[in-house]
Amino acid sequence: MTRRARYAQHAPDVFRTMLAFSQAPAKGLDPVVGELVKIRASQINHCAFCLDMHVKDARKAGESDERIDLLAAWEEAGDLYSEKERAALALTEAVTLLTDGFVPDEVYARAAEHFDEAELSHLVGAIVAINAWNRFNVAFRTPPGARA
Repeated sequence: MTRRARYAQHAPDVFRTMLAFSQAPAKGLDPVVGELVKIRASQINHCAFCLDMHVKDARKAGESDERIDLLAAWEEAGDLYSEKERAALALTEAVTLLTDGFVPDEVYARAAEHFDEAELSHLVGAIVAINAWNRFNVAFRTPPGARA
């Protein structure tokens, strides 16, 4: 695939706003959960640029290869992920795949069992932000390892 445009150069105000938007929820979220959410949404959205970035970030932060490798099949991975992480991943999938319907009440309730309202707000913010980044990078065909 050929890269289409360098959106950060052509719309720097949009890029800076996106950076600020994605940094805000990270301040109120466990960094491990944050990286798992970013990787899982990027897998669903087929965003090679974001997958490359966040897999590397997760590894630098100490995440195991096993947990990264099995993230696409987290539901079948037994107790490899905590209940809190599994709730965050279920919510990530529901918010990312809105075309399948609304976020089911049971998915939201499961997340609410593990995250207080502030954490849940930050979690949804992080999910929305990575989905937005995925859409920018997929639309402009930003290659892995490239600068936006």
